[in-house]
Amino acid sequence: MSNGHAWVLGATGQIGRVAVQALAADGWEVTAVSRGGGRDERWADGVRSVALDRDEAGALATALGDGCDVLIDMVAYGEQHARQLTGLADRIGSAVVISSGAVYEDDRGRSFDTQGEPDGAPLYPVPIPETQATVAPADATYGTRKIRLEQDLLAAGGTLPVTLLRAGAIHGRHCRSPRELYFVKRLLDGRRRRVLAYNGTSRFHPVHVSNVAELIRLAARQPGSRVLNAADPQAPTVAEIASAIDGVLGRETETVLVAGAPPEGGVGETPWSSAHPIVYDMTAAAKELGYRPVTGYAESLPETVEWLAGQLDGRDWRDAFPAMLRAYGEGLFDYAAEDAWLERYDRGTSAP
Repeated sequence: MSNGHAWVLGATGQIGRVAVQALAADGWEVTAVSRGGGRDERWADGVRSVALDRDEAGALATALGDGCDVLIDMVAYGEQHARQLTGLADRIGSAVVISSGAVYEDDRGRSFDTQGEPDGAPLYPVPIPETQATVAPADATYGTRKIRLEQDLLAAGGTLPVTLLRAGAIHGRHCRSPRELYFVKRLLDGRRRRVLAYNGTSRFHPVHVSNVAELIRLAARQPGSRVLNAADPQAPTVAEIASAIDGVLGRETETVLVAGAPPEGGVGETPWSSAHPIVYDMTAAAKELGYRPVTGYAESLPETVEWLAGQLDGRDWRDAFPAMLRAYGEGLFDYAAEDAWLERYDRGTSAP
């Protein structure tokens, strides 16, 4: 017996692929919606694929037809998309929308948006509950657009129940900006030394796509207006992540630890690096949805690393992951700067 009709916007993205699979396996009739209308090889034959540009005027309303029991939105940002969804509230039973931990700010108003400023790294409680203060809504940044989306959707909770999932550092196959690439590529390139700032203790709580998909599955069955964190059961340090990837690839790497911020040229700075830990509290998800994680960080790594290695095979990383290049720049793999710093470190002229 079907649970009803689930519409998934952004179905061929990193989370969407797994969410479609999870919902179909859970008994939903699934319509998978994306710009290209593509399919994933793991989807059941009964999944219907639709090509749609949600930002084309009237396109979503027309394609939605008589509506759906639950709409899952992976690609909603800001006021425009909130207005789009609430405008269709009479045809959507409930919704589950992906937000981000980037909406949080600390008690001094610092957030992800201030990290590049002097003393701008946010100092959050460990772990961060959903009641933590958030940035002000605006159209300026990713975080401010996400909180505007959240607030507008929650305000419409009387007509459209929405579960908003504040995701951590998403990882898994099909990621456009995979943080694990930082270590995987170094190992594949034969690097045997690495430098880690902040003594390798930085923690940026990851979440595997299958854990996000499980939260989506549970929220689809239990409609309500709520905000929940989305994170793995563990929040490993960057040094632990590096060691785990070494283990998957069967390599040994010497780690040189820097006590504070990355030295000149960003040496030792990784996609997880932060002066203070970023760890999300998952108590509310367990209490409200009965959530239990599907996997942990280390358990999920082999599949991720295999996929990354396959994407890099015979390709320049900039061609394989252009979004990663846009996010982190050419310096992500500046081996010359690393080697120059390590040479000075070996001579005792660079402080650890």
